[in-house]
Amino acid sequence: MEEKERIDALYAKNVFTVAKMKERLPKSVFKNVLGVMKNGGDLSLSDADVMAKAMKDWAMENGATHYTHWFQPLTGITAEKHDAFVGMPDEEGRMVTTFTGKDLIKGEPDASSFPSGGLRSTFEARGYTAWDVTSPAFLKEAGTGVTLCIPTAFYSYKGEALDKKTPLLRSMEALNRQALRIVRLFGDTQSTRVTSSTGAEQEYFLVDAKEYLQRTDLIFTGRTLFGAPAPKGQEMEDHYFGVIRERVGEFMKDLNAELWKLGVPAKTQHNEVAPGQHELAPVFEESNLATDHNQLIMETMKRVAEHHGLRVLLHEKPFAGVNGSGKHNNWSLTTDTGVNLLDPGETPERNIRFLLVLSCIVKAVDTHADLLRQSASDVGNDLRLGANEAPPAIVSMFLGEQLDDVVRQLVETGIADRHIKGGVLKTGVSTLPDIRKDATDRNRTSPFAFTGNKFEFRMVGSSDSMATSTTTLNAIVAEAFSDAADELEGAQDFDMAVHDLIKKNLTEHQRIIFEGNGYSKEWVEEAARRGLPNIPSTIEAVPSLTTDKAVKLFEKFGIFTKTELESRSEIIYENYAKTKNIEALTMIDMAQKQILPACMKFAGEQAETIRAAAEAGAVFHTQTKLLQKTVGLIDSAQDALDQLEHLVEEAQKIGDAREQAFFYKDTVDPAMAELRKPCDVLETVVDKKEWPFPTYEDMLFEL
Repeated sequence: MEEKERIDALYAKNVFTVAKMKERLPKSVFKNVLGVMKNGGDLSLSDADVMAKAMKDWAMENGATHYTHWFQPLTGITAEKHDAFVGMPDEEGRMVTTFTGKDLIKGEPDASSFPSGGLRSTFEARGYTAWDVTSPAFLKEAGTGVTLCIPTAFYSYKGEALDKKTPLLRSMEALNRQALRIVRLFGDTQSTRVTSSTGAEQEYFLVDAKEYLQRTDLIFTGRTLFGAPAPKGQEMEDHYFGVIRERVGEFMKDLNAELWKLGVPAKTQHNEVAPGQHELAPVFEESNLATDHNQLIMETMKRVAEHHGLRVLLHEKPFAGVNGSGKHNNWSLTTDTGVNLLDPGETPERNIRFLLVLSCIVKAVDTHADLLRQSASDVGNDLRLGANEAPPAIVSMFLGEQLDDVVRQLVETGIADRHIKGGVLKTGVSTLPDIRKDATDRNRTSPFAFTGNKFEFRMVGSSDSMATSTTTLNAIVAEAFSDAADELEGAQDFDMAVHDLIKKNLTEHQRIIFEGNGYSKEWVEEAARRGLPNIPSTIEAVPSLTTDKAVKLFEKFGIFTKTELESRSEIIYENYAKTKNIEALTMIDMAQKQILPACMKFAGEQAETIRAAAEAGAVFHTQTKLLQKTVGLIDSAQDALDQLEHLVEEAQKIGDAREQAFFYKDTVDPAMAELRKPCDVLETVVDKKEWPFPTYEDMLFEL
């Protein structure tokens, strides 16, 4: 980025924006494309040919040599297959470039080598990618050169969704239809669309690339499987919002520039709670675009970090004992006329539309708390939820003092006639202005918290795709809106009916509202008393996907078929077992080839020193104790290593995916912890020069 180049000139430089389309397309084609973007439908092949040529010309003018259908399979990351703009040479041997409407609209990647949960077999390879006209094409500048990336959905030959984007788009359409029914009840005839907007606060760690490459566990699993705590962690609370170090700042500067060129509205950057941890937050956008942009954020972070001799860690818990990383999903609802349906206004107790929307969301979250928990589950997140700065695994809602008071009034008396006001914070300094306070404090321990005009779903893991949690949120709220509209559209006395429905929703589902400390043991007991689900792990959350309640929900709105839900259940079990198997094998490899040899060498050196001292007539009591401690720990580590090897072999004999996943969780995972214990103690005993890889102290404090 040149010093004199303004960020507004840089922004969306590498995006085929609506403005660029308008410049390059005939008016009639431009109008048709906009119509499809806003209202759906199919673009004619002739219009698609014109669009494809305009895209190709723009891309090649900016150095592009290839194009790709950029999609999001069920791996949770993105996929791409590059094709050059190369056609058959002409009669004189000159290159002919080509990119047609058919190339733009449809691609045919292999569907058998991506996770499908049994939807595809190896011999059934055909799959299709379909152009998502609502998400703009963009240019990716990387080691391969410049590539035109076309956001697409991914389907099997039989039409099943094999990606994250398709269900998200389906859920957005379902939510739009049902939300429009709600706004129409209140006389809004101008709005034609209601969209969910989201924004992910992306947390991540940075480590030096040289140290990263010495850690087999980071390379293969994304987290440290061994590591004693550093003498200092996050207990001084001095890293959070602290001054950004020069090397990190240089990375952030280049990252911002790359993201702005891709049209990603990166806005906020700061140091997070743990040493070595940071955060990037964008301006919130429509959910589909926000999800695509979050994938680009994660991809671009990794690429830019390499240019700075760094590596980005997106695992939810890359370092034990310090803050884990999440991706807070800020979710809201907005009409195309600019009205935020989650804005309570100055007098929320009188804002009947807001109260109806709020009561429907309360109903949705309570009814489908298990599904919402499942939408934020993955292997890494099991290590984070309920730990430092993370919400618990129990889903609850925080409304804040003001709205909680309004809800209590409605539930207890049926009438809300007042609201708590924010007041003024007196600074006590004559040169500082007094500050108008919000009526509500924040609750960082709540998984699903109202934050003024949106809900913040804090459970989502840092490596997750935003699509899963947003799809679930959209679906469960669409169902609650549908129920409300069914009841109210035929009401003879609308005012009385809507009042009664708001009270009914809040009364029947108030158990999900919790304003206290979600980290406390008392809340776990209270949640059990209320009957709220407490689902501690990813694989224990899987059954919620295929309950009758879930199947009915998703099939009603055409978001998932039962078969698609069953396939995703199978994928989660398989992914869990594969991830834990890789972690276990990595631990075995590191213990056998690095930790134990280094420790035995150290013990041998100590024994030699003791022997030499004894021959000279001296007695080293301290070193003798150290040697005995070291040898005892080595023996413990070897015993644990032998047991872990045996259990991994046993795990591989299990054929059922669910049974295998639970064996890894209940049997292999504890054995991994048993191997880590003596090894981490050995790290504190063995001479640092002898330790075979960088420690927490090296990685978290030396950037």
